[in-house]
Amino acid sequence: MAILLPQYQIPQYQNEDAARAYLEKLLWPDGPVCPHCGIIGEATKMDREEGSDTHGRKGLYQCNACRKQFTVTVKSIFEDSKIPLHKWLLAFHLMCSSKKGVSALQLQRELELGSYRTAWFMCHRIRWAMTQTPMAEALKMKGIVEADETYVGGRWYNRHKDKRGGDGTGGPGTGKTAVVGAISRRGNVVLRVIDRADTKTLDAFVHEAVSAKVSLLATDEHSGYRYLSRTYPHQVITKAGGDYVVGAVHTNTIEGFWSILKRGIMGSYHKVSKKYLPLYVAEFQFRHNNRQNADIFGSAIAGC
Repeated sequence: MAILLPQYQIPQYQNEDAARAYLEKLLWPDGPVCPHCGIIGEATKMDREEGSDTHGRKGLYQCNACRKQFTVTVKSIFEDSKIPLHKWLLAFHLMCSSKKGVSALQLQRELELGSYRTAWFMCHRIRWAMTQTPMAEALKMKGIVEADETYVGGRWYNRHKDKRGGDGTGGPGTGKTAVVGAISRRGNVVLRVIDRADTKTLDAFVHEAVSAKVSLLATDEHSGYRYLSRTYPHQVITKAGGDYVVGAVHTNTIEGFWSILKRGIMGSYHKVSKKYLPLYVAEFQFRHNNRQNADIFGSAIAGC
């Protein structure tokens, strides 16, 4: 195996048995949990042991309540996967620790996977797991919050003349996809892929993500935010007039996040389709919101 970096010499990354033991300890802190009936700690181990007549597969349990058999991978993204379990954990590690993401091609090389399609499948399953992890952004944001929208897609002026259509800012015909976000300074970010950056959509997103008890809500002069002052202490920064920071009023935090998102998409992935963009956005959201989490790896796996 080509992986020789020191951080990969952790026990759960070494082989299938060590990876399974790690998952059981992480996902079953109070004993085996039957995925069929939900009973905790009431299961008999049917594992195949050396010198034993037991013929069950490794990691196999039987629930004493419903009598069904299961392993720690049942009803998870690992179920029925032919990819070794320790390679799944390594993939989680790479995606959690890379600030700007890891391409499927790089993952294929690092883990010595059989095909690009296998690596691509793993990446998307891991991104999906990141969307299933309960995180603090479920609570509405407070304090000083910034809201802004951006557009993801190819450079407008690099498109063929007959495909340009609009003015390149994300309107119809440009092929770009809008993403709206709200970020609490020194806190979490909440993102949404949207069809249109109009007043109805932007206003609804802010009301969903931001508490009315914020001390300040800062946005740019986009007309879609014009009604927010009815609910929030809303301040606008007028970039068209050359004002980027006025006291505490600015959108530099959310713009810094957009920079990381776009550099990741352009530098690591090169191209992202509108269909799968929500998964990529969720990945960057998860990493940002867990940037100070000492066990970001375990938090990501908890959603699998």
